[in-house]
Amino acid sequence: MAISIDSLSVSRGGIKLLQGVDIELGNGQAGILRGPNGVGKTTLLRALAGLQPVESGTIKCSLEDICYSGHADGVKPTLTVQENLEFWANIFGSHSISEVAEKFMIIDLLNTKVGNLSAGQKRRVGLARLGLTGRQVWLLDEPTVSLDEASVKIFGNIIKDHLSKDGCALIATHIDLGLENRTQLIDLSKYKATLGELSSSNEAFI
Repeated sequence: MAISIDSLSVSRGGIKLLQGVDIELGNGQAGILRGPNGVGKTTLLRALAGLQPVESGTIKCSLEDICYSGHADGVKPTLTVQENLEFWANIFGSHSISEVAEKFMIIDLLNTKVGNLSAGQKRRVGLARLGLTGRQVWLLDEPTVSLDEASVKIFGNIIKDHLSKDGCALIATHIDLGLENRTQLIDLSKYKATLGELSSSNEAFI
């Protein structure tokens, strides 16, 4: 299994959101997190990425295998697109940014400062770092925000390519990415904790 989650419980702001979450995803498989706003999709992804503590349960996936992409684009507006990509390439030991820039349709923007880009273009630059990490497991929180229809389709194909190379992805989205039979739909509503149940951790006071 690329990622295995067993009886996991997570909280936010001192209130337990999810309990008893069980998810297993193998190589070449994507999980699509569904559920209403506030159910805990972002909290679950952040917990899996090691960005906040879990209440209980186990996660079997090395943090060294994980790349997390949240709501923020994670780019420096005063740097050019090329400078932003080179920064991430240096961190993760990638040798070239040209292939990634082509895939994410930003090759013509390399010399442009990110602060001068549209919201959709900034989003593509932020997502492009996924292709530079070499990580097996992608945790994606609403990755298609600000993307137009054509860009969503291209991003879906990029995820397909990642899965075809034994990668794995867990994605919070209500958009059809065209992943077909590679997808496991996961409705987090069935793991919703008892309303108002307090967390056993001191997260709210950290």
